[in-house]
Amino acid sequence: MTLRPFLLALVSAALFGAATPLSKYLLMDLGPFQLSGLLYLGAAVGVLPATLRRRPIQPPWQMDVPTRRRLLGAICFGGIVGPVLLLFGLRLAAATSVALWLNLEAVATAVLGVWFFRDHLGRNSWIGAAGILVGALVLSWGQGAAGWQAGLLVAAACLCWGFDNHLTALIDGITPAQSTLWKGVVAGSVNLLMGLWISPWQGQWAHVALALLVGVFAYGFSIVFYIHSAQQLGATRSQLLFSTAPYFGMALAVWLLGEPLSGLQLLSA
Repeated sequence: MTLRPFLLALVSAALFGAATPLSKYLLMDLGPFQLSGLLYLGAAVGVLPATLRRRPIQPPWQMDVPTRRRLLGAICFGGIVGPVLLLFGLRLAAATSVALWLNLEAVATAVLGVWFFRDHLGRNSWIGAAGILVGALVLSWGQGAAGWQAGLLVAAACLCWGFDNHLTALIDGITPAQSTLWKGVVAGSVNLLMGLWISPWQGQWAHVALALLVGVFAYGFSIVFYIHSAQQLGATRSQLLFSTAPYFGMALAVWLLGEPLSGLQLLSA
């Protein structure tokens, strides 16, 4: 086996991890709804070439009922609600902490799989999930009230993405790239319009362009690279490599935003 699928998984993780500190920077100029909308519209642009290579693109109204319902659920949980909760939490806490809290998505996905989707977890999986949860609690405890508020918002976002992961996995009527395309188009448009309705547009065009680029690379290309890696390595090995994403996010937050790393953050990592 060549190194290409391993590198694709690591590049995918690095691109996704970069979204957290870059979003923290963009929140200085854009509101959570507006930024979320731009990020997901950028994601749609990022997966469009991969989608066009596998024509035809099937519109939602032509899909069978189970596929349409699962896609709608994935859009609502993973595209509309989850990103906004994350960005509200990111406004309250350091990007380094939020990058680590995003590990809770794996816990949420595992627990929801057992409770609602008839999955099975072994003892080692439960121990790993418990370790991630304890680390998140320690990190929140060390940051006071703001840390708890931010941690709960990020945890709620991860719960939404847990539902999104399972619903997306059950979609078999369209390709993953197509589901990402529709999620980006619909969720991005809804959140952007809500953001414009809540507050007037004040973002600089340079930041708008940067937000779209972050969406293209961190949510669009990242997903495409991960899919290609998983097809060659399998879901387990590719997910292990992708789990390095928070550490790429932490490193970029330290370098780009100048955030310090505390002892609690290193302990939670």
